[in-house]
Amino acid sequence: MAKSVRLKDIADKIGVSTVTVSKALSGQKGMSEELREKINALANDMGYVPPVSRKADFTNKSYTIGVLISEHFMSEYSSFYTRMHQQVSQIAMDKGCFTMLEVISQENEENRTIPRLLEDHKVDGIVVVGRLDEKYLRSIKETVGIPMVFLDFCNHTGDEDAVVSDSYNGAYCLTNYLFDMGHKDIAYVGTRLASGAITDRYFGYAKSMMEHGIEFSSDWIIDDRGPDGVMDPVNYFKFPERMPTAFFCNCDMAASMMIKKLHEHGYRVPDDISVVGYDNYLFPGLCDIRLTTYGVDTYEMGRNAVLNLIRKISGERYRQGIMILEGHMIEGESVKRLK
Repeated sequence: MAKSVRLKDIADKIGVSTVTVSKALSGQKGMSEELREKINALANDMGYVPPVSRKADFTNKSYTIGVLISEHFMSEYSSFYTRMHQQVSQIAMDKGCFTMLEVISQENEENRTIPRLLEDHKVDGIVVVGRLDEKYLRSIKETVGIPMVFLDFCNHTGDEDAVVSDSYNGAYCLTNYLFDMGHKDIAYVGTRLASGAITDRYFGYAKSMMEHGIEFSSDWIIDDRGPDGVMDPVNYFKFPERMPTAFFCNCDMAASMMIKKLHEHGYRVPDDISVVGYDNYLFPGLCDIRLTTYGVDTYEMGRNAVLNLIRKISGERYRQGIMILEGHMIEGESVKRLK
């Protein structure tokens, strides 16, 4: 059987990027008509065969969408991304499309192994749920050139399409809420740089602290996970020497672990110490108290990711770049108002 022609083969032959080839073949803007015609002519000469659904009438938007998730996000505590995958699948089905899930192992990610569902044009586009290595995603883009949309993360490369929540502003609002409740000694729980969202939430917290004239020591920045990205209440979540009146936790799971650890050391929440989380999603039974948190609209994020990908596949106009969606405050029972 003759080897199928890839976008990279065309790109190498003509001396342009696979992104340019993909745009030319799908009718997107960003190049001269002369270059577009040259790329299309070369693709025909080389016998390039696009995915079946791309050859179909654009009005018939029944596509197969691949969903990629790192195995790291599929652990027993990662129900947040499980929910995102379920919502993406349901939204795609409502639009007459099908989804195929592939969980990416750490080994395949490190070795730049192309996902199996991308072999033989099984899918027309990809939604990547949760961060995958930037070099790995770049390898997929250069090798396959398939339309992709990132969900709940972005790499800020300037040529990506992503849908994320407004972590920076959400954390800023949530920290301001703690100040409104009378708190000034507020610690941040989350390993900075472990993910873009955790880092953005830290900066939102830091902005609020600075605006309120509060200087906080380094031991008020508390790591919750190690290099593997797995939250670990045994080796992390270390209490500072001077305890704050409130902990801002980067996610609800971290908040539930902090509350449990506080209880183990004789602290009561919120009577002694207040705790807030983020995401508004926690597996039932992990926390006995209703958390004050910041809700992330995962359904709207998934809907925009799917719609943008469908438009991207079909060559229609769509909102290119990074889309940032706001969330909302949810007041629970984990914060005490100080006099």
